[in-house]
Amino acid sequence: MKVTKLFLNYQSQKTNALVFLPEVGGEIEGDVKATFAILTHGYTADKSSIINWPIRLAEAGVSCILFDLPGHYLGNFSEVEDFEHFKNHGHELFYEAFLSLKKSFIEEFPLHENLLENDQLKLVLGGHSLGAMLSLKALMLPEFKDFQKLSIAVGLGMAPKDVVHIFDTPFYKSTLKVREQLVSPALKPDNVFPWIKEEKQTIDVHDLTIHLITGADDLVVGNDGMERFAEVLKAQNNSVTTEKPAKLPHHEPQLAASYLKKYLKKINWL
Repeated sequence: MKVTKLFLNYQSQKTNALVFLPEVGGEIEGDVKATFAILTHGYTADKSSIINWPIRLAEAGVSCILFDLPGHYLGNFSEVEDFEHFKNHGHELFYEAFLSLKKSFIEEFPLHENLLENDQLKLVLGGHSLGAMLSLKALMLPEFKDFQKLSIAVGLGMAPKDVVHIFDTPFYKSTLKVREQLVSPALKPDNVFPWIKEEKQTIDVHDLTIHLITGADDLVVGNDGMERFAEVLKAQNNSVTTEKPAKLPHHEPQLAASYLKKYLKKINWL
């Protein structure tokens, strides 16, 4: 496969991205697919946390782009200066990433440009945790309206009920004192966590196809958080499926790679 680096624009800043293109006639499992995957990571993390997702998919013929969220210092030194803007527009980076992936695809595979027609091209928008939530919001962008599309959301669900959440334990609060220094001040936990909680309760996404994957050992989402979030999504006429691997802790999202690939094979997108 071919891996190239590029930048995505975010306000006056730039954030990093990697494009993964299949190698025709190489180790690829078949031919180049009419499927794009646009992916991003979770809060305080960076693209390396899920780097094997696009690698596994590109091996199967899917062209992928994996981008760092702005204001996340492990992946780039851009800043988020306006939290309200990030809340309302951060998910639009998925479309910016799509345009960059499309350009890279045409340059690499000029004879396959016919695969990019709206009635042929399939779009997978996905991510882990915060990235997963942003992928859901991105599916509603008018720019994606005419495409076949779905979201694969890993490590996303309603917070556990009637128990002390891991975020509220002394150990995690101590850890956050370090983690919050890895993001822009505007993205501090006191801003981001209440927003994520509210967004999951009020998120306006409808008539979409969504696949949720959360580990049985994911302490952040908890025992039934994925299932309760699935009900919220189903109430808005979304087609929602769930998958619960035995081993997929929240801090090891790379373990989800095989489940993404398996799901896309199951629905004949690979």
